[in-house]
Amino acid sequence: MKKKLIKYLLSIIIALLLIFLINPFYQSYKLKEKYNFKVQSQNAKLSLDSFKGKVLVVYFGYMSCPDVCPTSLHYLSQVLQTFPKKDQDDFRGLFISLDPTRDTLKNLVSYTKYFNPHFLGATTNTKDINKIVKRYGAHYEKVYLKNSALGYSIAHTSYFYIFNKKGKFIAQINHFVQPKKLRKILVKLFKE
Repeated sequence: MKKKLIKYLLSIIIALLLIFLINPFYQSYKLKEKYNFKVQSQNAKLSLDSFKGKVLVVYFGYMSCPDVCPTSLHYLSQVLQTFPKKDQDDFRGLFISLDPTRDTLKNLVSYTKYFNPHFLGATTNTKDINKIVKRYGAHYEKVYLKNSALGYSIAHTSYFYIFNKKGKFIAQINHFVQPKKLRKILVKLFKE
């Protein structure tokens, strides 16, 4: 009876140790999968792993956006330009279009490069966009416009999703954040 109790207690201790040791790896995997994506740029299929070795900022928007998207991309570019060239070269901004119908891959290249040469534009089909946006905790909705040449606009959240050089999610930052705060985060990530 005593031997059975010892075996039982030993089994529980080993199970708890395994859970304790494996849990951090499992949590890390879950977090990576939450923020992983598969999108298409003009030149390549991209995923979170495509940006290993670079600080990455992901932003969701659409090219016909009259104000929020261009303001946010300009703001991010301005902050980035305060860094030395070496740091800028270790950075990528990824603009994921929420409007694959109108935002062609070719046009996404010129749109993002207008703001900064370290920015890329990409998109995918609506079904996959919906999955990515949901996992990121972002939102968007097509809003139909009567008597408008555009036909519709897209109401969407406006956040910068920041990742370190290893692809680890670091922060979600509102595009209205003070430049000093965004710069402070980037300084830390460039030093890693």
